Amino acid sequence: MTFHIISLFPDSMSSYIKESIIARAVKDNKIKIKFYNPRDFIKDSQKRIDSKPYGGGPGMVIQAKPVIKAIARACGQKKSVKIIFLLPGGKEFNNVTAKKFARNYKDIVIVAGRYEGIDERVNKVFKTEKISIGPYTLTGGELPALIILDAVSRQIDGVLGNQDSPEENRVSSNAVYTRPEIFKYKRKNYKVPKVLLSGHHKNIEEWRKRT
Repeated sequence: MTFHIISLFPDSMSSYIKESIIARAVKDNKIKIKFYNPRDFIKDSQKRIDSKPYGGGPGMVIQAKPVIKAIARACGQKKSVKIIFLLPGGKEFNNVTAKKFARNYKDIVIVAGRYEGIDERVNKVFKTEKISIGPYTLTGGELPALIILDAVSRQIDGVLGNQDSPEENRVSSNAVYTRPEIFKYKRKNYKVPKVLLSGHHKNIEEWRKRT
């Protein structure tokens, strides 16, 4: 799968994608990540990308044409591309959506906005899906783009290295423990719950469902 990320600040995402599972997935050719900066599609030397909103209001709005050109470059001649338009009022993203994207698409374009948003006419030119990662507002779309990239990537065969690795596919708990079995901190002993040491798989699963 190839993730095409439209962003004014692509460098802000580089540290995350160069580490851990995502970095390994890129190295193993399980996924590809490409960036497209709308500023690169502006001809004037000042590279001015935003303007005041029609109807008044604070802040600035990203112009449609540079974003449209960036999306068009990302899509190229590909026939089946999912274009995600990030904004606070979109459909809330979850694991079901992540699985659907991983199953149905080889190319995903993620449009990360900034300032007061992107001119709505982008969504008139392209068939997009408006997505939100939660009921709150962030400074920009780069963090949501990384969240979607991560959540979708882990649904791709081989990215996690083990088909049983995704927590959502097995009985898991919000509370996890590892060695040592007992440790002392400020004169108090902290122990692993006995059920986890029992070897009784049914009881362990029931405990995990409760925690």
